[in-house]
This record gives sequence, structure tokens and C-alpha cells, in this order.
Amino acid sequence: MQTTLGQFNETQSQDAFALQNSKLLKVHLNQVTIQAKAGAMVAYQGQVGFEHAGSGGVGRFLKKTMTGEGTQLMKVTGTGEVFLADLAQDIHLIYLENDFVTCNGSNVLAFDAGIDWDIKIERGAGAMAGGFTNMALKGTGWVALISNGPPVLLNVAQAQTFVDPQAAITWSSGVTTSFKTDFKMKDLIGKGSGEQVQLAFAGQGWVLVQPSEGTVKAAVGATGGAAASGNNPLGSLLGG
Repeated sequence: MQTTLGQFNETQSQDAFALQNSKLLKVHLNQVTIQAKAGAMVAYQGQVGFEHAGSGGVGRFLKKTMTGEGTQLMKVTGTGEVFLADLAQDIHLIYLENDFVTCNGSNVLAFDAGIDWDIKIERGAGAMAGGFTNMALKGTGWVALISNGPPVLLNVAQAQTFVDPQAAITWSSGVTTSFKTDFKMKDLIGKGSGEQVQLAFAGQGWVLVQPSEGTVKAAVGATGGAAASGNNPLGSLLGG
């Protein structure tokens, strides 16, 4: 049989987190235990188990309850390999070494057991913004993020940087955030620009920005796939 499928052969990298291609991640579970977005598994080989990860403590459970966030995490264990993806979005890997990043929760695909997470509330935009929540990832290990299209990495120390809150994927530990509002009377009569609130970045570091303000995910059955949601706000966190 002659085919052109050879270009899609499985990658042979032995790294714990290895990109199969730009939209598919392979994780070697004999090296790590991971938490991943529920429904993100597209295939696995070997002995692999999946279970609901929970919120990981009373404090996080209360934060989840107060913010209303509800994206689910699953715990993935075993001795095989699991392949993860989400709506064919682009996947990006970060290896943290006793460091932290802040992320849009809806852009987190997976992270390993050496990473701790918490819900972080961004305040200061007033009633117009409604308050945004996001996710802090801290520790040592791999983090896999997704973007709806190829992102851009902006150095916030080089110039004042403002980003649509739904387009900000993640930013580094040396960066501080605040809100900038651009409200005009025209907004009250439906003639505004639609860009009334921006997330302002300052400090020493970077912010990763996707060319999208979120994706619309279709509902699927219980056998797999992402949970149904509307446009993903900055705080679609991994819940319990």
C-alpha cells in the first residue's frame, strides 16, 4: 500500500511533554502525573486512567463558588502516553523552574504535578468590567497552553502595553496588571467602539496575546470533547 501518511508518524521524543505537531500534545505518563482540561484527551496508548481532579482544597472551592467559574479539570495517571488537544488550537509549552505565570484559565490545556494553581482575581476595572478572574500557575514543571491562532509575544518593558482581556493568554512573573477604561457617552446609546476596557501591563517581562477574543465551543456528549461554553472570558478557570 502506498500512502502519504508517513508525514504524520508519531514523534519519538522522550520528553515528558512533547508536541506531536502544533495542535497535538503527547505526554509520557511514566514521567509525570498531570492535570488537564476535561475532555482534552483525543487518544492514548498503554495503561492510562482518568478521574475528576476537583478544586484541590476548600480555599479554591470557595473562590470557584464566588466567581462562578466552572471549567473542569481531569487528573491523568498511568504508564502510557496520552495525546491532548482542544478544537485544533495551537499548543505552546512553558517549563517553569520555581517560577510562576498568570494565565487565562480557558487557555490552559495541561500541567504536571510539580505545578500548583490558584484562582486570581483582577480588580480595578469597576462595574463595567465586572471583575476578571484568571489562573496563577507556580512551581517547577511543564505547562501546556492553547491559543486560537498564532499568538504574539510582547515585551511590556519596551512600551506601554494594553490588551483585550479575552485575548491575553499568559504573562510572566515580573509583570503587573491594571485596568484601563475608555468609556464615552456614546457607549450608552449603542455607538461605542466595543473596546471600553483593556488590561494594562507594566514591569519587566512579557505577555502572550492570541489573535482572537475567545472561541465558541459546541456541546458534546459525555464520551469526550470540551464542555459547552460561550465566548471564553479571561476567568474561565479550571474548577472542581
